Formats: sequence, C-alpha cells, structure tokens
Amino acid sequence: MTGEPDLLERFARGEIAAAEFSHHDHVHMGFEMLRRHDFAESVLRFSRALRGMAANAGKPGAFNQTVTLAFLGIIAQRMEATPEVDFEAFAASNRDLFEKSLLSRWYRAEQLASPLASRSFLLPDPSAKRA
Repeated sequence: MTGEPDLLERFARGEIAAAEFSHHDHVHMGFEMLRRHDFAESVLRFSRALRGMAANAGKPGAFNQTVTLAFLGIIAQRMEATPEVDFEAFAASNRDLFEKSLLSRWYRAEQLASPLASRSFLLPDPSAKRA
C-alpha cells in the first residue's frame, strides 16, 4: 500500500471495506497507527475502526478484542525493539506478524474464538503451546 497517511485516515474514517482489508493490511495499519499515537490511543482508534469495518460488512461479531490488542501489543513491542523507520523494513524483519497463527504461541484456539475474547482482552493462556 502506498500513501500511508491518507490510507490511515481512510481506515480510521471507516472508508475501507472489510473484503479489501487483508491480515497484512491489519498489521500495516497497526504499525502506522502506533507510529502516530501512543499505545492506549492506538488501541482506541484501531479498535473503533475495526469495529466499524465489521459492522459495515454486516458482521459486527467478527471483531475480536483479544486478537486486536494482542497483535497491537506485539507490533508496539517490536517497533520499540527495532529502529526501522518504514513499514517495509519493519515487515521484512518481522515476517511472523503476517502469520495469523502467531497468537497460538500464547493462546489456545478455543480461547481466542470465545465470546469473551471478542468482548474483552484476555490474558495469554499459560497452557498454550509455545514456539
């Protein structure tokens, strides 16, 4: 994707259709949001945008608070640990972020699929498989 500021604004305004928003795009917009805002503000803005996207797609139940916060947390931590200034460099050194299964290191599948995980952030499960 090009034009990150404009794309981020369109994402925040709910102008991007869910069908056109891949997992790669989720990571990219998380990165761009975190570049501009602190973690708490990014969580609020990113969650609001994703909830709106899911609602506009007629699938309000598709939003998952635990998945959203966990991925944002990992992205934020990696951004602090790696000084790359652009998304392409960040993406190249953090390829595992593009694997939807990444959270299986900390969560069981049934835990992430639970209604509670959709509504609220769940802490990682100590019994989940570790990579």
